[in-house]
Amino acid sequence: MFVRAVYATGDPALLDTAVRSLNSEGRDLLEERPGYRGAGVFADRELGKLLAVSWWESEEARRHSDEVMRERRGALLEPFAGTVAVANYEAAVVHQVRAPQQGGGLRITRMEFDPRDTDLVIDTFRATVVPRAESLPGLARATLLVDRERGRAMAGTLFVDRASLAASRGSVATVRHEASAKAHVDVVGLEEFEVVYADVRVE
Repeated sequence: MFVRAVYATGDPALLDTAVRSLNSEGRDLLEERPGYRGAGVFADRELGKLLAVSWWESEEARRHSDEVMRERRGALLEPFAGTVAVANYEAAVVHQVRAPQQGGGLRITRMEFDPRDTDLVIDTFRATVVPRAESLPGLARATLLVDRERGRAMAGTLFVDRASLAASRGSVATVRHEASAKAHVDVVGLEEFEVVYADVRVE
């Protein structure tokens, strides 16, 4: 599958307005597009950050959907969004343990690496991170999204509740250190979000 990630920042007091728009009109627009496989919306209400991720069965479906969403995105995110960044990824690993839940937690690790090492990054995540993550209480899904051309990736661990997310921090830090050394990646960002909704057909 292929993914489009929209990352917006703005006034925390206005964030819920954007969430409501994405959860209603935004979701309706996505569901009308061919090849749509699901979406997720994740929020940091304290700092004013919003991550909206849509999943597509092919790169072509993602590209065609963006022709429509690009025109509507600004209106959907008003008046919240002061900055908006859009990135495209290949869903290299999607390991689902159980269904995510509203109010759960998502941790995102942003990485950079030599594009020639993309397969090494994927293999390391599958062989090292996934087996260790499976033992974490409350884990719902572990994913690795990669941009092969630019040498960038987002690794996500999604938990059914915020308590499980918090309890996993120490264990995940150990795995992150080990995996980043094996895969020759630089960790350039670490963020946590509340799950507003997460609905994707992984099979």
